[in-house]
Amino acid sequence: MNKILIINGHPNKNSFCFGIVDAYKKGAKIAGAEVQEIIISELHFNVNLQFGYQQRTELEPDLTEAWGKIKWAEHIVWVHPVWWGGLPAITKGFIDRLFLPGFAFQYKENSVWWDKLLKGKTAHIITTIDQPSWYYWLLYGRPSVNQLKKSTLEFCGVKPVKVTYFGIVKTSTTESRKKWLDKVEELGRRQK
Repeated sequence: MNKILIINGHPNKNSFCFGIVDAYKKGAKIAGAEVQEIIISELHFNVNLQFGYQQRTELEPDLTEAWGKIKWAEHIVWVHPVWWGGLPAITKGFIDRLFLPGFAFQYKENSVWWDKLLKGKTAHIITTIDQPSWYYWLLYGRPSVNQLKKSTLEFCGVKPVKVTYFGIVKTSTTESRKKWLDKVEELGRRQK
């Protein structure tokens, strides 16, 4: 049985991202996976890494619980919209506060290299977008994916990290959204 954690990075409960989370969760449970969830917007924490890496800011209880879920998971599914080419501010703050030295990675003493403390985990980024994914990739270089996949997850040892885009959301029909949700449920069943 796989241990799957779904992290929802959309702050609006009425968003399509919440439907994506429900569809993935349904498929994963049908396949017999153990599923936990983090809805970032429901957590109580300061999104600002106030002292950078110079001084540790104590984790709020919600972040401590969230980190426990991340450590527990074998596969982490990140669901978020692309806003201004990047992650929503609350999602970025969540990462800033939790993916810390000693938690997700550890620099080696007197070296530019680091230990990847999240090795053995896999991930899937499912993102909504209001432009064709090829356009986002070709024209902008897909900055949200580069940030989350390469600069965060792979930096900390999470591999492989798959990516699925859904869009154009703002002009989508009820029928196209249903097809997307069916696809997400199938991803959950296959636990990918």
